[in-house]
Amino acid sequence: MNSESLYQFSTLTVILLLLAFYGGTYLLTLGIRKKKECADEFMVSNHRIGFGIGAASMTATWIWAASFYAAATSGYTYGVSGPIHYGLWGALMILFIYPFGRRFRKLAPNAATLGELIHARHGSSSQLILALSNVLGSIISLMVNFTAAGALVSVLSPLSFQAGVIISGVGVLLYTLWSGFRASVLTDFAQLVALMAIAIVIIPAVFFAMGGPTELVAGLDNLTAEQTNFFSSDAILNQGAPFFVAVLAYAIGNQTISQRLFAVNEDHIKPTFLTATVGYGAIVIGLGMIGLMALTLGMEPLNGNMNNLIPQMVSGYLPPIFIALFFILVIGSLSSTADSDLSALSAIMMADVYGKNIARGKVDPQRMLLVGRLTMITATVVGIVFASFSLDILVMLVFVGALWGAIVFPVIASCFWDRITNQAFTVSVLVAMVLFCVARFELVDLAGPGGLFFELLASIGGGVIIGLMAFGFFGRTVGFIAGTLALIAMLIFATGFLRDYTVLLASLTAYGTSTLVCVVMSLSSRERFDFDTIAERVGNYSDSAQNDKPTAAPEEAPAAAGLATQR
Repeated sequence: MNSESLYQFSTLTVILLLLAFYGGTYLLTLGIRKKKECADEFMVSNHRIGFGIGAASMTATWIWAASFYAAATSGYTYGVSGPIHYGLWGALMILFIYPFGRRFRKLAPNAATLGELIHARHGSSSQLILALSNVLGSIISLMVNFTAAGALVSVLSPLSFQAGVIISGVGVLLYTLWSGFRASVLTDFAQLVALMAIAIVIIPAVFFAMGGPTELVAGLDNLTAEQTNFFSSDAILNQGAPFFVAVLAYAIGNQTISQRLFAVNEDHIKPTFLTATVGYGAIVIGLGMIGLMALTLGMEPLNGNMNNLIPQMVSGYLPPIFIALFFILVIGSLSSTADSDLSALSAIMMADVYGKNIARGKVDPQRMLLVGRLTMITATVVGIVFASFSLDILVMLVFVGALWGAIVFPVIASCFWDRITNQAFTVSVLVAMVLFCVARFELVDLAGPGGLFFELLASIGGGVIIGLMAFGFFGRTVGFIAGTLALIAMLIFATGFLRDYTVLLASLTAYGTSTLVCVVMSLSSRERFDFDTIAERVGNYSDSAQNDKPTAAPEEAPAAAGLATQR
């Protein structure tokens, strides 16, 4: 089936749908508003988010615009293995923060950002590198989500792309601005319930409307041999492997994840992240199957735009009421991520920039809140403006993932190894980013010795990734053995071959370079660090500034209004 046009709602209908969603979300947040907000509640809800809300918030945050469009594109491009490659590795990004997250919380139980921990460990330069990477990542995420909203509104109604971008941006800002992170996690819970309910209806409805299992099997003839192969090398090397490489990068570098890590009640970290892993994987793999269905039908994306695949399938096979539900589904998913990005950006500016570098620990909580809200307003405006550029989602994700990949080893090692120095952290990240750009944009000839040089660095990077993953769950010995075996395998099979896949080569180079430089520089130093001092340097801003008392332990802090701990 090839639709020449998509079903369109009237302008009034779309406006009413948007008003119903954003108006309802805004009214939901009124119940938790306070006349005088607390800075720590605004950033991390006093570290007392319960299991249910925490898991729902993590799942809703991670299901964003790319989860719809890129997952469907993956299924359409790579066939039967496409949805797995997108959904499974995305789910692992949530899972792999857990083992390292326990260490982060133990070292800095009162932190609001990972940057605060790094500031206490190293100082401003390393912290600001981490903060800058998060600011860049969250701005790009905002841009992507607002772009998706504009595209959806423009294809399903007479309203323009710009109108959709502005409405979504203003709508998200209005319900997040006053209560910050508390508003984000509360609305995430409601949005996830709606998202799951709608997805459970829409995905099977499309499947059976197109003919069910019989039609799907018959349509497999439209697939190439690579697309029918569950272990397709094309899918693995062009999508699966680059996404697998990004697993640790996004887990460690993404403030929306670490913010929830520091917000969830410490006793509930494990079940929260395990539940979110399963929930995300199930929903996104299901969404990716819609792209696979389009492929089996021989459908061509409208105007050659892969982002039209899901709207085409829904529009072509379902009645208007289901299309309206789909509209709310996408708006809800991108809004839940956009409000998390606003909360993450505000926390970075409040804690990392103002708290640690401007006020230098002598904070005014009300001024801190003002910084957070001004950050939200500025970020929304920037996101709306940059959304008009309509840049490629997957290319941007890979680039930011590489930036985060360069900081993975320095961040993790800084929390376990007392020899890592601030200079080693900073220099290793900068050198890694330079070499990533050289490899990614092929600034040197990769066909000769230059290619071999980068393949050797990438092999180290592959060993580091496997080693860190094994270390997180099984300890130092297993991690060292797994990393060594992975390095040997990479040296045998990747040299002379990996240079043909520049995205994967460059991403692995970022890991390998930062690790090599960081280790060499740290071993050459005689500095040692006392990890017990971190907790003393990272406290609750509101308590320390207003009461001038020792920072309360997480279990002594009052629960945020409307977000009572679930025991």
